[in-house]
Amino acid sequence: MAGRVRHPIDIRSLERWLNKTVPEIETPLDVHQFGFGQSNPTYQLTTPSGDRYVLRKKPPGKLVSKTAHKVEREYRIIAALSTTDVPVPRAYCLCEDDSVIGTPFYIMEFLDGRIFEDPVIPNVLPDHRRAIWADAVRTLAKLHRIDPKSVGLESFGRHDGFYNRQIATWKQICGAQAAVEDVDTKEQVGQLPFFEELMAFFSDGKAQPADKGTLIHGDFKIDNLVFHKTEPRVIGILDWEMSTIGHPLSDLANLLTPYYTAFLDPARSVHLHPGFLPKATRGLPSREDLTELYFAVLEPEAREEDRAVVETRRRELQWAQAFSIFRLAAICQGIAARLARRQASSEQAKRHGDARTLFAEFAWELAQSSKGAEAKKSKL
Repeated sequence: MAGRVRHPIDIRSLERWLNKTVPEIETPLDVHQFGFGQSNPTYQLTTPSGDRYVLRKKPPGKLVSKTAHKVEREYRIIAALSTTDVPVPRAYCLCEDDSVIGTPFYIMEFLDGRIFEDPVIPNVLPDHRRAIWADAVRTLAKLHRIDPKSVGLESFGRHDGFYNRQIATWKQICGAQAAVEDVDTKEQVGQLPFFEELMAFFSDGKAQPADKGTLIHGDFKIDNLVFHKTEPRVIGILDWEMSTIGHPLSDLANLLTPYYTAFLDPARSVHLHPGFLPKATRGLPSREDLTELYFAVLEPEAREEDRAVVETRRRELQWAQAFSIFRLAAICQGIAARLARRQASSEQAKRHGDARTLFAEFAWELAQSSKGAEAKKSKL
């Protein structure tokens, strides 16, 4: 829900710009700020006639990262996908002039639907829960079917080498994070368990998934989707800040992460979902069923009964899932580094930082399993 404005903007200046540039958005505006969208401040604009819009802007001040907060990229991909069967909000305008409200922003359609913060999807009937997850997977497959060139996004990112670039980036980040010293004890954060083994495994070209380049969301998960108010149907995908051209399995692995982490010890981490344990939640599809549905929509011409095809898909997704969990470990290591510098202090932050060990160990377990599947494949 939208509430008080925590990051003020010059509403009168915005209204003057809209009157000249997007006259269909009536003024004066009633402005509130959403609780989500912490990376890029997000506002609800309401016109005198009751029409609602959403404004997303870069945060004020000097930005720490040159690659984050790319509202221009968000606008570009939302506008491009409007001509496809991928559900996105209508994009109205992009303003890159800092003088209007301080930082670049764009305005899109307000989607009046449901956002489920808990991926278990509580308080719905089992059949509804099953259908919600199924449509999330169908929506992801539709995105991955889009040829970037067909929507003018051929320059949206590199078309090959996605995972190798990710490996190099995270190797450098983890090295820097590990070397951070506690301001009091001078003890280093330390490297993740099995870090060198994981780097060797991920860097092995023979073990990697076949190289592919499609449009990817970058953070595809249930709470970044808006569902119809009564129907189990996705009406829009939100938060495209990390979108690019990359490997489609990175999105699928991110979406299915709750199925894997449900087996971990909740005392050693946060935001785990025991409802994803087998038979724990009525109507929740199995990850095998969702994977099968994803590939049926993505590659309807492929024969599911082909044993080699099915085995390759399973092995490649296991690799992608191992990398996704390793990435979680690296993110938690970053939180531990901020704690060491006293840039974070909450108990929740400490639990996130401590979870790096659990996730790194689990990533190595998944990697070992993927290696076993590769060895089995070579004997077929």
